[in-house]
Amino acid sequence: MSTRIRVGPARFPSRESPEEALDILLARGYTACEIDFESGFWMDYPFAERLGELAREHDIALSVHAPLFGFMGHLEASGRKFTSAVGALDRSAGIAMACGAELVVFHPGFLLGRSREDALDAVVEQLGTLRERLEGKDRAVTFGVEVMGRVRDLGSLDDVIEISRRTAWVRPVLDFAHMHATSDGAFLAAEAFTEALRAVDAVLEPEAPFHIHFSDIAFANRNETKHLPYGEGTLRADPLRDALDAFDRQATVISESPDERSSQAIRAVLEGIGVSSAKRAS
Repeated sequence: MSTRIRVGPARFPSRESPEEALDILLARGYTACEIDFESGFWMDYPFAERLGELAREHDIALSVHAPLFGFMGHLEASGRKFTSAVGALDRSAGIAMACGAELVVFHPGFLLGRSREDALDAVVEQLGTLRERLEGKDRAVTFGVEVMGRVRDLGSLDDVIEISRRTAWVRPVLDFAHMHATSDGAFLAAEAFTEALRAVDAVLEPEAPFHIHFSDIAFANRNETKHLPYGEGTLRADPLRDALDAFDRQATVISESPDERSSQAIRAVLEGIGVSSAKRAS
């Protein structure tokens, strides 16, 4: 089986203009990019529309990362924090629609003293309310719920798969740096990656690509501490490449590395899949 892997950065390379950003992405060999709204919105709709035109022209896959406060599963589906979260996800969806992004990545929220089951129920219920709002505004884009990096809070692989299973429009987003941290460094061989990918593969629609965050990572007590330059920790892209090669599904891998050298090192490893697959196909 063959897999096409797109690789791109987690931070948009220029906020000056879509043209400048696309020039940088192409010069660096990227085929994807995640638009970084974690700290707030900086892109307006005309910028997004022009970006979408250029991305389609140059075959760049876009995704949007919603602001960090844009999570569902609040204790009460009312109040300032909930309203702000819904507004953030609504606007993220609007920009994703304008630029043709594949999905909006968001965080699953927190346990907030509840059982895991109650927290998941709240996330799913509030996502349903959000979906109704988005459908009414023609912004019903695909969302992606990210695996988190703290072992005792909401956001494990099982959690995001359950959210996705119960909401047909939400996909799991695998963050292997977070998973490496919460497993105390277990993602060393292809088998661990394959197991996680297989679980996600089972809930994705046939044509949907895997959406993956990746970087080297520092961790303590099974919790992430910070993203590292590639090679300074123990997480490597080679076993991810080997695992992806076993699936007949495309993948978008977003590098959350703190420097460009690391992102390029990860890209160089992952792009070996396309070469090896092409050779086997011929």
